[in-house]
Amino acid sequence: MASFNRVILMGNLTRDVEVKYLQSGTAVAEVGLAVNDRRKNAQGEWIEETTFVDVTLWSRTAEIAAEYLGKGSPVLIEGRLKLDTWETDGQKRSKLRVVCEQMRMVGSKGGGGGGRGSGGGGAPQYDESEYGGGGEPASSGPPRGQQSRGGGGNAAAPPPDDDIPF
Repeated sequence: MASFNRVILMGNLTRDVEVKYLQSGTAVAEVGLAVNDRRKNAQGEWIEETTFVDVTLWSRTAEIAAEYLGKGSPVLIEGRLKLDTWETDGQKRSKLRVVCEQMRMVGSKGGGGGGRGSGGGGAPQYDESEYGGGGEPASSGPPRGQQSRGGGGNAAAPPPDDDIPF
């Protein structure tokens, strides 16, 4: 029988991101995500329900989240469910959480979101699987240090002859 374990959530962080490092040097961050659902009840009244989800970020994704995101920041998380089980005082306990495999910062650049830095509009997507936790994030934009010039291409048009300074 086939299995499929995939979760996609978009919500807001419930607290600032704190990165911890394992003895191996791998970064890890545990964050809370609040996901809102708005719907009508049986009486036709709008109700809002919030679901709180624990998410684990690993490696460079955890470091990037700590650098650019803060409490209230909107973020899209894609990952898988994992069940943690442990025993406390003879009681078996369990908790379902999401292990993040991709994170996308959402929100307007330079405004709102409650995040640190400049926000995340147009921000690159960070995918653990594409760089094994230690490489560069995947990005659909131009390589670092190269900015797209206006006018539909990366090549700049030559200046008019009367603008040449010699």
